[in-house]
Amino acid sequence: MMAASWIGRQVARLLPDARPGRVAAEVAAPVTGATTEAKGAAQHERPTRERLAASLRHKSEAMSPRMLRRTLDELKAIIDPQISEVEGGRRARELIARYARATLARRRDVWLLMSEMFTADPEKMKVAQAHFAVAVGTPDEAAAEVQYRRATVSPRRRLLQRFSVLPEGIRFLVDLRGEMQPYLKKDKRLLALDVEMEYMFSTWFDVGFLELRRISWDSPASLVEKLIKYEAVHDIRGWEDVKNRLDSDRRCYGFFHPRLPDEPLIFVEVALGDSMAASITPLLDERAAASDLERASWAIFYSISNTQPGLRGVSFGDSLIKRVVETLGQEFARLRHFSTLSPIPGLRKWLGQSVARLLELTPEAQRLELGRALGVESPGAAHVLQALDYVATLDTRAPLRRWLLQCAAHYLGRELDQGRPLDPVARFHLGNGARVERLNWMGDPSPKGLQQSYGLMVNYLYDLKRLDRHRAQLQEGTIPAASVIEELQFRA
Repeated sequence: MMAASWIGRQVARLLPDARPGRVAAEVAAPVTGATTEAKGAAQHERPTRERLAASLRHKSEAMSPRMLRRTLDELKAIIDPQISEVEGGRRARELIARYARATLARRRDVWLLMSEMFTADPEKMKVAQAHFAVAVGTPDEAAAEVQYRRATVSPRRRLLQRFSVLPEGIRFLVDLRGEMQPYLKKDKRLLALDVEMEYMFSTWFDVGFLELRRISWDSPASLVEKLIKYEAVHDIRGWEDVKNRLDSDRRCYGFFHPRLPDEPLIFVEVALGDSMAASITPLLDERAAASDLERASWAIFYSISNTQPGLRGVSFGDSLIKRVVETLGQEFARLRHFSTLSPIPGLRKWLGQSVARLLELTPEAQRLELGRALGVESPGAAHVLQALDYVATLDTRAPLRRWLLQCAAHYLGRELDQGRPLDPVARFHLGNGARVERLNWMGDPSPKGLQQSYGLMVNYLYDLKRLDRHRAQLQEGTIPAASVIEELQFRA
């Protein structure tokens, strides 16, 4: 067999199957809809090292042992110390091209190789650790620490660095990690690669390297389309909707990385006005008149969207808000107040799990009043949850309305998980130094708003003089909240 023919056959093994419909289905499917083969592989396939030593492929495995060994050799060749940076880059680029054409199941085999076969040398680590332990407290401590740190650096890091220097390398690595996220819980073998990439990305995407840019209606259409694609809080319905969000009384800012110049990593949408917003409806009303910027004293952050799943765990949202506050303050002299109008995405699920406990915390007189309103002598979890399905019809004095507000105040102001606010949006803003300021009834009456929080929304206030105080308060285990929120909370 000619060499060129043999090489072609080996490369083809990494590419998608040529059976009708198979390629299109696997390439077009989103990560969450991955093939059954890839989904169940972690449960049924052999350990990677056993597969590398085998001769035959098991049915549930994507790559054959021969192809797996070849791919491992290609990965190792990228960081061969005997070759130049240029040659290493060329090899990395070739692998990126083949990876782009591979099925998701075969890409997963590449992840496993990168995660399991590029670990630090355990013997060198053991020796270096022992030397460091002996050197502690002596003049040799610093040198021993340096040697220990070097021993713990894995070849995997060098491999990631080799990819990153290519013009397309950062995009490749971010997409690779994003594609890998749904598999981490079921396949712990991938955790080493995931953690290594998170560590590297935290350096490469440090806020010092990011550029804050305003996105406006005059921005390139391709960039405006990214807003429609990535908006994660309030879905954009079309061009008129996005135009409204970029109107004269609005601002939209994003962080950009020089290696991904046309891709916002995160963006925030801001409405300017003369009061703290209580409902998302007027903010998204395309027919509403623009606010008078001469009277604008409030900046309302009503949507913050991360765009890259591959950058999960890399924090730059807090820096984005700080930079936007500074930028807005320079543009509008009357701006004095900064708050959010935020969803409460975890409320409904938490309430469904906690309703019995909350009813026990409800004072007896209030519980009896709630029962009379529901038409039962002693309201139970099922009665309350069934009645909450019709929450949009409750009038201002309905006992169930007040009780739901109390539950929301308790959720946002008391519920902690390992010292952190239970709600993910609360965790973000409170971690940045904001405080829980106000609950808004039917702040989001959309189907999505009703589904996740019974239509409730919350304002988090960014008091620029108290941010550090609020952070310290949160670290001590107390959630910063306005008095109106504290008064609503149940007493244990």
